[in-house]
Amino acid sequence: MSDYRDVNRANWDERVPAHVASPSYHVEQFLADPSYLSGVVRFDVPRLGAISGLRGVHLQCHIGTDTVSLARLGARMSGLDFSAPAVEHGQSLADRLGLSMDFHVADVYDAVDVLGSATYDFVYTGIGALCWLPDIQRWAHVVAGLLKPGGRLFVREGHPMLWSLDAGAQHPEVRYPYFETAEAIVVDEGGTYVETEVDFDSTVTHEWNHGLAEIITALQQAGLVFDSLTEHDSAPWNALPGLMTEDGAGEWRLTENPDRLAATYTLRAHKPS
Repeated sequence: MSDYRDVNRANWDERVPAHVASPSYHVEQFLADPSYLSGVVRFDVPRLGAISGLRGVHLQCHIGTDTVSLARLGARMSGLDFSAPAVEHGQSLADRLGLSMDFHVADVYDAVDVLGSATYDFVYTGIGALCWLPDIQRWAHVVAGLLKPGGRLFVREGHPMLWSLDAGAQHPEVRYPYFETAEAIVVDEGGTYVETEVDFDSTVTHEWNHGLAEIITALQQAGLVFDSLTEHDSAPWNALPGLMTEDGAGEWRLTENPDRLAATYTLRAHKPS
């Protein structure tokens, strides 16, 4: 498998059943509690603004828990992901919850062709999405193509400062590029980021980092207006094992002096009317 998408898709396809079964994704809580929201979406409710009644699309939606959370806030949601098993679960979860939503199997770079141009009031991208894309400028043009005039982009993502660290070392060191590179960062890790005892066969991934300035500039060059950037000292998973402590809301931050690390960020932009 020489194409990065084939390599990464095999990795994600294999992890879907483990993620669905893992308590980290709280699928049973979604089914039991009609008001339950994913931790990622719940964290950003104060920043999302009013989305009730808006047509939204969640790019790289994985198994759809953030997508259905946005629907529970009143948005009319679509989800898109390149993993067919992930999309199948997302659609199944939405159907079981009685939510009218549509999910699509496609590469994010093909989203405009699949979903239509100027179709959405907002585009949502969540944690751990942009690192799978080799070209942030191409992604920005996809976002601009999907949005209606006046539509907005909302991103909650891992900070490139965090992605540059080697999370497996006892004392993390700067190991990976902060900026986008032509060559992929090839990672071979057997586990996953959620609680599971499953052993996996597809362990290799191809990833890229993107600096904050690169992301903002790409959006501006695609015709969007940059609105705000908020950097957070926490992440919704244990990104640096042994060095982070979980708070009561499911966010992890450095146990000692958490102000040393920007772990995630929230970015907002809009398409001019």
